[in-house]
Amino acid sequence: MSPEELREFCLSFNAAVEDFPFSPEISVFKVQGKLFALSWIDARPLKVNLKCDPEDAIRLRGEHPGLITPGYHMNKRHWNTVTVDGELPDRLVRELIEDSYDLVVAGLPRADRLRLDRA
Repeated sequence: MSPEELREFCLSFNAAVEDFPFSPEISVFKVQGKLFALSWIDARPLKVNLKCDPEDAIRLRGEHPGLITPGYHMNKRHWNTVTVDGELPDRLVRELIEDSYDLVVAGLPRADRLRLDRA
């Protein structure tokens, strides 16, 4: 997955926006003001921080050592850093991004979730 494909996929979700609150090099993808992905888009290798269910986070780190690690500068229980350099299947990376988005949306107030469903 290229940086452009990562950006395009993150922005394909309802109400997803890209922001740069930390620096121009760090893309932050949000839904309703809540972060679901953070990436150093121009870094090599390409990496993205994604929210994850704590049990799944531990399992994924064990299954993909060195490619999925505890979230860099994030709550390590709920976030993973995923290396997107071609070693992980693109399908898995897309699933992890979608799971992150879904976890964030599930934590939104009911009214916000309903608005997203109608979008």
